[in-house]
Amino acid sequence: MSEPVLRCENLGRVYSDGDQHVQVLDGVEFTLLPGETVAVVGASGSGKSTLLNLLGGLDDPSSGRVLMAGQDIAALDERARCRLRNARMGFVYQFHHLLPEFDAAENVAMPLLIGGERRARAAERAAAMLERVGMAHRLRHRPGQLSGGERQRVAIARALVAAPDVVLMDEPTGNLDPDSAAQVLALIDELGREQAAFVVVTHDPGIAARMHRTLELVQGRLRARP
Repeated sequence: MSEPVLRCENLGRVYSDGDQHVQVLDGVEFTLLPGETVAVVGASGSGKSTLLNLLGGLDDPSSGRVLMAGQDIAALDERARCRLRNARMGFVYQFHHLLPEFDAAENVAMPLLIGGERRARAAERAAAMLERVGMAHRLRHRPGQLSGGERQRVAIARALVAAPDVVLMDEPTGNLDPDSAAQVLALIDELGREQAAFVVVTHDPGIAARMHRTLELVQGRLRARP
């Protein structure tokens, strides 16, 4: 059996405000295998985005731990954590978070440049990934010149360009029209078969149905959906 790329062990997250304590996640156990696609569903406020932030090392757990390739993410210092995220993780959000002053190719090349890739090689890899997502004709367009679906495809190219082990997605089609959403989902299907494992937080049952398995957050715990 393949070694997990991501694992949660007894993961908990409590938010405190004065004397008030809210247990958002409580003893979450989760294992993600290479190439696997997993949907995480649940009611608004159930902790889906909190879980995604913990998986990506963007927040620290109150209890338990998240292991990435055997490393406890929260135990790393900030520099090591950033290196791990840059080399082994990709992120796609409901809002694309592209840098408006840079064109599509420059946005996609950014993780490679941060990771120390030579500029010429980073530009070459960015152009190749944009071609993969059907955006070769938009290399020099800035985000403001792109449609919503095009911006999200650029964001997916940026998440995948460094060949990460896992891509974390938070409502990746939430702001798209049906046609653009369908294009993005087809892209996830295609790239997921070839490259990274995906964890996709979604309210859309159609997206969940396309994943290998679906997990539901209920009262702070993850449970499998049939």
